[in-house]
Amino acid sequence: MARMTIQDKLALLSDAAKYDASCASSGTSKRDSRDGKGLGSTTGSGICHAYAPDGRCISLLKILMTNYCIYDCAYCVNRVSSNVPRARFTVDEVVWLTTEFYRRNYIEGLFLSSGILKSSDYTMEQMVLIAETLRAQGFRGYIHLKTIPDASAELIERAGLAADRLSINIELPTDASVKAYAPEKDPVQIRGAMGKVRLTGEDYAETSYKGRKRGKFAPAGQSTQMIVGADDANDATVLGNASKLYGAYGLKRVYYSAFSPIPDASAVLPLVDPPLMREHRLYQADWLLRYYDFGLDEIVTRNGDGMLDLDVDPKMAWALANRDRFPVDVNRAEKAMLLRVPGFGTKIVDRILAARRNGAVGLEDIRRMGGRVKAARPFIVTKDHRPGHLLDADGLRARFVKPKQMELF
Repeated sequence: MARMTIQDKLALLSDAAKYDASCASSGTSKRDSRDGKGLGSTTGSGICHAYAPDGRCISLLKILMTNYCIYDCAYCVNRVSSNVPRARFTVDEVVWLTTEFYRRNYIEGLFLSSGILKSSDYTMEQMVLIAETLRAQGFRGYIHLKTIPDASAELIERAGLAADRLSINIELPTDASVKAYAPEKDPVQIRGAMGKVRLTGEDYAETSYKGRKRGKFAPAGQSTQMIVGADDANDATVLGNASKLYGAYGLKRVYYSAFSPIPDASAVLPLVDPPLMREHRLYQADWLLRYYDFGLDEIVTRNGDGMLDLDVDPKMAWALANRDRFPVDVNRAEKAMLLRVPGFGTKIVDRILAARRNGAVGLEDIRRMGGRVKAARPFIVTKDHRPGHLLDADGLRARFVKPKQMELF
């Protein structure tokens, strides 16, 4: 068999990394480059691989260190029993690729994950060495390391000191599903590792009696990923687990990855179309729970089955089900109620609150502020608009259901 070139490895291991969704690089602080000796930056623009919440385009080299793996997780294309081509990068190869891609302005950071090679500690040490070598060579760009839950505490600490963000996959929505589809992984151990990351970060953030901090540990925090659709967990279970993870471990993001039948798929998994719209609705609901003060029981009440409405977004579904709470007078309502109006985001609400101090707000004012007036009109009163019978119309819901072929665009 011919020896693989670095280009061959890159093609194989970048493609293998596409199943990992948790690669946003928001929340990091810029590393000081005033001495003029640094390489890379966490800001700027480049090839779009991910989006930050502020809309900034983030370019990342997203690869696996290796797709060899000693585990046999049923939902993973790289499981030990999978008949797929295998490859492995050396530490020097990943360092070289990252540096060269940055020099050519292709990327501004690295997202590095890996299959488990030999042992968890061996694999984690190789990944940490990559990050540490890049930093030693002056690379100040963004680094996200996928952390292996049963790696030693020392390696996890080293990872957090070299990387901007760490992520540990919770894998599936319930412990029972993890045990059924990934019996070599322990949900309790996974959560324990997430707890170690949080506690270590808090330890480094504490100031000494001289007012100094020990250093920066994973300044962009930690994230996780759940696969959705491989088991029978409903949306209430998925979002309920996410809410617990946010609270217990201070996560920056929970990523929802729609399960898709993979090459050489295990027979224990369902043959289903990727639930892409379900994934999209979960992200929308996650946002409402974290930033709009919605309760879980308000969002997932469709037919009592614990599932989100796929035809309309979660905020619209709530508004349609709670028409007695509307219309809302945009010139009088409190912020909490304005945030529940379909078509109003947090920035739009802040603009409305600021604008109405100087006079009554109308529909065109809201349009100029960036509000989605078509979605909001049936639910609001402005200085020049009242919804009349529109709010009670039987066909109101149908106005907001998009054709199937357009629903993701």
